[in-house]
Amino acid sequence: MDGSYSSRVRVRFAPSPTGALHVGSARTALFNWLFARHTGGTFVLRIEDTDATRSTEASAEGILQGLRWLGLDWDEGPGAGGDYGPYYQRERLEFYREFARRLEENGRAYRCYCTPEELDARRKQMLAEGKGSKYDRKCLHLTEAERRRYEEEGRPYVLRFLLNDEGETVVQDVIRGDVRFSNQVLDDFVLVRSDGMPTYNFAVVVDDHLMNITHVIRGEDHISNTPKQIQVYEALGLPLPVFAHLPIILGPDRSKLSKRHGAKFIMEFAEEGYLPETLVNYLALLGWAYDDSQEIFQIPDELIEKFSIERISKNPAIFDTQKLEWMNGVYIRSLDPEELARRALPLMQREGLLPNEISEALMARYRDVVKAVQVRIKTLNEIVDQTRYFFADDITWDEKAVKKFLHREYVPPLLERLMMELSELEPFSAQEMEPVFERLREAMGLSRGDMMQPVRVAVTGGTVSPGMYETLELLGRARTCQRLRTVLERLRRGAL
Repeated sequence: MDGSYSSRVRVRFAPSPTGALHVGSARTALFNWLFARHTGGTFVLRIEDTDATRSTEASAEGILQGLRWLGLDWDEGPGAGGDYGPYYQRERLEFYREFARRLEENGRAYRCYCTPEELDARRKQMLAEGKGSKYDRKCLHLTEAERRRYEEEGRPYVLRFLLNDEGETVVQDVIRGDVRFSNQVLDDFVLVRSDGMPTYNFAVVVDDHLMNITHVIRGEDHISNTPKQIQVYEALGLPLPVFAHLPIILGPDRSKLSKRHGAKFIMEFAEEGYLPETLVNYLALLGWAYDDSQEIFQIPDELIEKFSIERISKNPAIFDTQKLEWMNGVYIRSLDPEELARRALPLMQREGLLPNEISEALMARYRDVVKAVQVRIKTLNEIVDQTRYFFADDITWDEKAVKKFLHREYVPPLLERLMMELSELEPFSAQEMEPVFERLREAMGLSRGDMMQPVRVAVTGGTVSPGMYETLELLGRARTCQRLRTVLERLRRGAL
């Protein structure tokens, strides 16, 4: 299918600015973006902000920030311009008024003067009578005198769409095949509210038509809206776009995805030290696969090359935080150490471990430290935790590690002798340290573990670090000896 399009592909991502960009919306944006880039088409960003009570500028900016962080650049939309704007729905009201007028003139829309209280009362009565809860079309059958009376009263009204109530509407979906809806179950939905604002199912048709959208790729939760939208297209005599509804995303327990499954807003993942490449790769696999084996892709070029709608599954996708964390570790280990250090630098500076103005010598040491811990970390934030003892003047010793490894009779003499040896070692390098450790270990009759772990806890505060000799070299002579001296004094005072 990808190679047989008769016209240039135009897709859109159209979020409502009622909150930050979350996993489901980001996956929708990504699939649209990948399809546009794969086909040489156009990716449009449109902000659907007609819900004045819930839409905010802060939410809109948060969505843009999330897209930028993921690297999903848009060809048309806010900040990019384009020939089909404006790209905020609240600036497009004249278009909706024009198309609403057309529907009224051709008899496919009618004014409904029913108050919310009247609608609620009739709905309850119909349910009690076993007739369902559809709008009963009372206002469709008003006499001219009744309409004139309501107008003279200044009674508010909404504009309803007159749906076909016989036969069926078929949604031809690229992912799901033909999905059939009986028109008898569809309701005459509101096109324009009493305040003049269009509803979603109306505005989206007008905008997608005027913006020449060729493919509507969106979440499965919208599929029940599609037959209503198709009827609006047909009532206006407009061509249909191609529809593709993405599978729902579930948690590992196959319930609706939520915060308890680890789902977060996209920028929360950024704050927790995930890489944008990881999120793009992982989101792409939520409902799509290139084959049965490949999980890691070169971002974005390889994903763009291999992406196709036909490989999207209609089965639910499972969001697994553990797999996401594993994948982030893979990407972190694949980064050039200098690039990894660059990305983590703002975090180190924010924690006060590195100054804002950093010398070349300190930068070189910082890069060496990052390279030493790179194999162990899964998020950028872990770099802060696992390198803190290299740069902080004071460290905190883990209580369990202290009790297990430092409260041994041989530890004080071990630390004292090691401190004396290291204070005079030239050069202070990992290569020169190894024979020192070996001589001391043999002299004291210790195993390597019994010697290394107390030293590791003394200088790092915990039981995990890069190799002992490499760690001490990166710490430097002054900091190493100072830590050994501090631990020795505190042990003697019973203060540790």
